[in-house]
This record gives sequence, structure tokens and C-alpha cells, in this order.
Amino acid sequence: MRAFLAGTALALTAAATLISASQADVTDSPGALKPLASPADTAPLRLQERLVPARTLDRLSAAMGRPVGVDAVLASADRGMRASAGCSAADHASLPVTPAATRAYCWDPADATGTDWQPASVTTSGDADDDGVWGTHRVVLAGWTHSATSGRAAERGLARVAFVDADDPARLAYRWVLLVVPVDGGRDYRGLSSAISGMVWYEDKLLVTTRTGSADALYVYDLDRIQRTSVDGPAIGRVPGGWSADGYRYVMPAVGSYRFTAGRCARSGPPCPGALSLDRGTAPDSLVAAEWTAPEGDRNARLWRYAFSTAPARGGLLATDATGRVEAVEAYRTGATGIRGVLSYWQPGAEGASWYVGRLPGSWNGHGGLWRQDAAGAKAARCGADGSHRCWAQSTASLAYWQETGEVWSLSDRMLFAVPLAELDRSVG
Repeated sequence: MRAFLAGTALALTAAATLISASQADVTDSPGALKPLASPADTAPLRLQERLVPARTLDRLSAAMGRPVGVDAVLASADRGMRASAGCSAADHASLPVTPAATRAYCWDPADATGTDWQPASVTTSGDADDDGVWGTHRVVLAGWTHSATSGRAAERGLARVAFVDADDPARLAYRWVLLVVPVDGGRDYRGLSSAISGMVWYEDKLLVTTRTGSADALYVYDLDRIQRTSVDGPAIGRVPGGWSADGYRYVMPAVGSYRFTAGRCARSGPPCPGALSLDRGTAPDSLVAAEWTAPEGDRNARLWRYAFSTAPARGGLLATDATGRVEAVEAYRTGATGIRGVLSYWQPGAEGASWYVGRLPGSWNGHGGLWRQDAAGAKAARCGADGSHRCWAQSTASLAYWQETGEVWSLSDRMLFAVPLAELDRSVG
């Protein structure tokens, strides 16, 4: 894989390196991170764990059939991704200007047309296991959310995940899995009706953010509890003759959730959860989160982390106290707004972690900015003769560090791509 990466660096076209002078730059530095340590600051970040009863999950699997895992989904991959050379100029224009992507892929034409479904979050088997593989496969998971205001009414607001087989870097293929939530004690399920702007695959669990249609901040899914549907129809849930999921062959039912103890996200209370990522530089490993705020708004975002549990029976779940509560183990206020990607990484010899944030421009579209922050200050990637900060991907999305390969994976509004972390660091000085 490393040999392949070395020989396939992408050459960005001149069109991708030009940024319109009429667009406002993401030029305001978010400044140094400000620690949040007082109870008044950290209490709004407290979560309450709510696990789905085992009998509910068992009842659902007894009715639908034995659950399957990631291997079964990958074996049935029915859509291919085109490598960079086969993608359009518009696809290329959505990639970062600086640092340049070393790998990039565009989606199957069936998914690339239209704007009802949009990619927003990414995680990989490099998050799931420190050897970078799940079983024998290298896997990328990409979360997509459907618009709540357009398209077919049955699909509005739903969330799905592309399970991407990345074993062969030249030939990626994927299969969709619809995210659902068990209801009626496992006798039925409903679609997860929420944007999933953040997503982390850790051990056998997938944690996704939710902001609409639920008081829960995070939903938890089990990668070993994927269910096959039996009816190809537009309904979602139990139907005459079996189980349907709007045409999807697979569904993944939630096995738990976390909600803020102080209530729904609000301006003066708990944050609206946005981007997520995994940090393996802490002990224990931790879930990193960023607050969802409007680009160039008047509300600066919070960054924080939760520790993962080390209990053998709680693989992939967050560390809780005896009452099921989860406390943030570290929190900061940043001057950044419009954060759609976050990553925390501990540089060798550093006293603390560097935080990377991908920010949307004020216009909500076009190229965003990428900043590296710590307690001392902030630096951004620059590009163009005027030193613009709008160098990151269009409609910038989440970040996931694949430790085994040294790559940071992300999404533009049109492509899945990877950038070496070393290049990302060089781009910000």
C-alpha cells in the first residue's frame, strides 16, 4: 500500500488551485485553545448512557434472521468507486488545494447525481483496530444524510453508511447500509431521522452524532449486528411478508445512545454535536468531538473528549460511572466557527495534543479552511498568491487518522480522499 501511495500522488489541475477573489476567505485565526475546567463549563458536556435491552435486540434478530457482520456486507458490494483519473473536473475542483490529496475517489454515478443525499462523515478500520484492518479487510465507512426538505418523502432525513472495501487501493467498491432504531421492544424498527455529521468506528461499535429528531447526542451501532431485509419496497420496518428498508438490503439497528444530562443542545447549554474522531494518543483511547455552529457566526465552538471504556464487556462504549454517566475528560473553547472536521493528534515530544479543525466558509459552500490549534496559537494552510486560507476541501467534512498508513481521510461534497498527516503538518508550517 505504501508503494502504491508513493506512486500515485495526485496532480491538481490549475482549475483546482484557483480560488475566486469574489469569495470571502476564511482568514480570521481561531487563536489559541482556551481550557474549560470549571464545573459550570464541563457540566453541559455530561452524557447519560442508554443501552438497548438485550432482549429487544434478540427479539429483532430472531424475527429477521441471524445478524451478519462487515465481511458479508463487503462480499455483496454492488457499486464501484472511480479512482482520481476517472473523475470529472468538477470532482477534482472539490479536493483540497493545500495539502494535495495523494488518493481520491469519486462515487458511483448512481449516487453522485443530485443533491438530496450528501456525504458528511468518515471513519476507517484504522480507527476500529490499531493494526488497520477489520478481520482481513481494510475498510472505509462514509456516512451520508438525506435532505429533510427535498426528494422522496420516505427518504427525507434518513442516514446511511457506505461500507467501502479498500483492500485494493485501485479498485474500491461499496454497499449501502441503512441506519435504524429498534422500536416496540424489537418488534419493529424505524429509520434514524437525523444528520450524521460525525462518526467513529471503535472496536465493534460505530458511534454517530445526531442533531435532529431526537434528544440523543450520539447513537451507538454494533458492527456484528447488521440485519438483512427480505422485502424490496419503499417502507421502513416490518411489512406483510417480512422486513423492508426503502430498498436497502441491509439495516443496522442501534444498540444504545448517549444524551446530554442537561437536555437538548442549546445556545446556553449543551453543544450541538458535530464532528467526531478517534485519538489513540491518550490513555485510554478517547472520542474527540467538536460543536456544530454556523460559519462565521457569533458562537465560537467547543472542543472536548470522552474516554473509552477499558472494561472487556464494554468494548467500543464510553467510560461511565456507576450511574451510567460520562464526563468530558478535557474541554476547550476555540475561536473557530463552522467546524465540520476535527482531529486531535499528539506530536512526539509535545506537551499536549494538536487539534486540527476543518472550517466551512461563511457562504456555506466552496473551499473551506484547515487550521491546527493548541494552547499556544493557531496556524492555517495557505494557498494562492494572496495567501488565502481557503485551501481545504469544498463543503469540508470529518477527519479520520489511519495510524497504520499515516493518512488522514476526509470527504468533499463529491469525493472521498486521503492526505498524509505529514503533508498536512507541512502545509500549516
